Amino acid sequence: MIIQPIIEGQFFHIYNRGVNGEDLFKEKRNYYYFLEQYKIYCADILETWAYCLLKNHFHLLIYIKENVEVPRRDGEGMFRLDASKQLGHFFNSYAQSINKAHNRTGPLFESPFERKLVADEKYIVAMINYCHNNPVKHEFVKDLRDWEFSSYHSILNEGDNIIARERVIGLFGGIEAFEEAHFTKIDDTGLDNYIIE
Repeated sequence: MIIQPIIEGQFFHIYNRGVNGEDLFKEKRNYYYFLEQYKIYCADILETWAYCLLKNHFHLLIYIKENVEVPRRDGEGMFRLDASKQLGHFFNSYAQSINKAHNRTGPLFESPFERKLVADEKYIVAMINYCHNNPVKHEFVKDLRDWEFSSYHSILNEGDNIIARERVIGLFGGIEAFEEAHFTKIDDTGLDNYIIE
């Protein structure tokens, strides 16, 4: 299997699930912790356009920032971040915390994490819609607004700073258009190239 490299300046659909179908989120607080760890490890290098966390898998629609440097821990100059490595550190950190909290050992996530380059920006709107409607697709809820752990609510409310909120709203043409698009059939011809389940 050829693994798609993570390329700076591009959009990606990132997906992963629990190994052998195991739940990634064993209790409600795990969802919040996942997002906290994601922010710590990935906010500097990734611009997040959508996310959805379900019991045994998650979806992220991200843009890879270019030429991101942060101060080195030893204070000696700068260090260039690598998105793929930061995602790996994030997954490892989350898995270690779940293992410790639930007395388990071994991997939590399937490896490697799946990723698809979203090279055609006309599919970004459809991918955001796809992420937010995923809980409906998997029958966790009948209405996407009832699922707490997606970026749908974060985009509507100004409090969450891991979402590129203004850029997403601008892409849809405003907040009302954003809401309306999630309940209107959109042209998803060709979207299969970017879907991972």
